[in-house]
Amino acid sequence: MDEEYDVIVLGTGLTTTSMRDVYRKFDLGQDVIDFTGHALALYRTDDYLDQPCLETINRIKLYSESLARYGKSPYLYPLYGLGELPQGFARLSAIYGGTYMLNKPVDDIIMENGKVVGVKSEGEVARCKQLVCDPSYIPDRVRKAGQVIRIICILSHPIKNTNDANSCQIIIPQNQVNRKSDIYVCMISYAHNVAAQGKYIAIASTTVETMDPEKEVEPALELLEPIDQKFVAISDLYEPIDDGSESQVFCSCSYDATTHFETTCNDIKDIYKRMAGTAFDFENMKRKQNDVFGEAEQ
Repeated sequence: MDEEYDVIVLGTGLTTTSMRDVYRKFDLGQDVIDFTGHALALYRTDDYLDQPCLETINRIKLYSESLARYGKSPYLYPLYGLGELPQGFARLSAIYGGTYMLNKPVDDIIMENGKVVGVKSEGEVARCKQLVCDPSYIPDRVRKAGQVIRIICILSHPIKNTNDANSCQIIIPQNQVNRKSDIYVCMISYAHNVAAQGKYIAIASTTVETMDPEKEVEPALELLEPIDQKFVAISDLYEPIDDGSESQVFCSCSYDATTHFETTCNDIKDIYKRMAGTAFDFENMKRKQNDVFGEAEQ
């Protein structure tokens, strides 16, 4: 007897079937589509709907596996705040010979024959063959790509309807609020040693689309009420005008409105590829004892 299954045939189907067709096949509603694409797969636009479904399925799989591994959330957040990440890198880099020059102004970037050769600071020049920096150091090599609004909110309570979670991330898909960009909320608290006992910090952000940015974030702020105090910041977004292959000056993009840092991680991987000429191979990077203690392999 012939039987029909609601499945995607592995192989060519994953690379030829669009995600829009997958949603249609399973008769999923718009709310489910928005949630799946923007909150699970972390897409920022709906362009993915007409692309092969394989990438989206892999993104959903990554979310599911991360949730299964860590339990309550697929995300990790360092105690004492994000500043612990560069601090940990600084210690590891120092083990392998990295030198840190703290509290040093950058007076000039020294170029010779169109290539970077050093950075000048207080009359001294640190020589280099490649330079990595953010847009603030090379305003003549970046272009404005938009604006982002961030509102930091101090709360005395967890966000409603989150089971009194000490931390959470909320993504409001663009279609749900008639926008072109998603709205993001990242909430952390005293449990992460970033706030006083009983206090919560929520950061609402989105890409600016109108002349009234604060009004654009209102759907997120409504979820946070009552708010003890809030701080509003509107920042320009910049991106490099070239890939840095000629000048060997490799510039990152400005932080966008996302709170899950996927775009930042992608930017870091892209910088590595531009610098090294090949993509970073995570499979070959195994954490070994000497990564922690700085001991030579035996």
